[in-house]
Amino acid sequence: MGVRAAVVVCALFTHWIADSLTLWKSPVTDDHLWTAAYYYSIITKGPKEALYFLAAIVILGASTLLWSLNDLRAGNIMFDGGSIFLFATTVLMYTNTVLPSLYAKFSTLPFHSLKDPMPRLLRNATLELASNHLICSVALTGILALQAGRFWVESTEDEEDDFVVAESDAATQEHQLKGRKSRAKTPEISIREDKVKPFLQQRVQAT
Repeated sequence: MGVRAAVVVCALFTHWIADSLTLWKSPVTDDHLWTAAYYYSIITKGPKEALYFLAAIVILGASTLLWSLNDLRAGNIMFDGGSIFLFATTVLMYTNTVLPSLYAKFSTLPFHSLKDPMPRLLRNATLELASNHLICSVALTGILALQAGRFWVESTEDEEDDFVVAESDAATQEHQLKGRKSRAKTPEISIREDKVKPFLQQRVQAT
C-alpha cells in the first residue's frame, strides 16, 4: 500500500508548475501560456535518464498492483482491478498523447517575449497538454482513493475476525464454566457393599 500511494502522490504533482497557470488561473494570459510552454520546452531538453526514471516508476507501480491482485480475493479484484484500469489509462495517455505532443510541439519555441501574443497552434497545444495532464491526475487520484478504500475494508475485516474469535473463546469458556457448576450441584450416589448385603438378608428372612 505504501509503495502504491507514494508512486501515485509523486505522479500527481507532475507539471503542476505549468498546469496551474493554464487551468486554475483566470483569465489565461499570454504571459501564463509562454511560461507554461517554456517549462515544457525545458523538459524536452532534459537528460534521457529522466525518461528512464519515469519508466522505472511506471514499472514499479504496475508491478505492485499486479502483485497485490495475484491472490484473487474478491476485494483485491474490485479495488486493484479498478486501479489497474486507471493506471493503464494514464500510461496510454502519456505514451500516445502527452509525450508525442510534448516533443513535437515544444522542442523548439519561436523567439518571443512574455508580452507577445502566442500563436494559435501553440496556444491550443499548451491548453490541450494541460488538459491531458489534468485527466491523468484525476485517474491517479482515483487509484489513491481505491487503494485507501481497500486498506479500510481490509482493516475492518481484520477487526471483525478478531471480534468473532474473541466472542467464540468467551462462549467456550462460559460453556465450560456452566458444565463445571452443573457437575458440582449433582450429588454423587455411592453404594457400599457392606450396607447393601445386610439389607438384602433382612428382606429375604422377612419373606
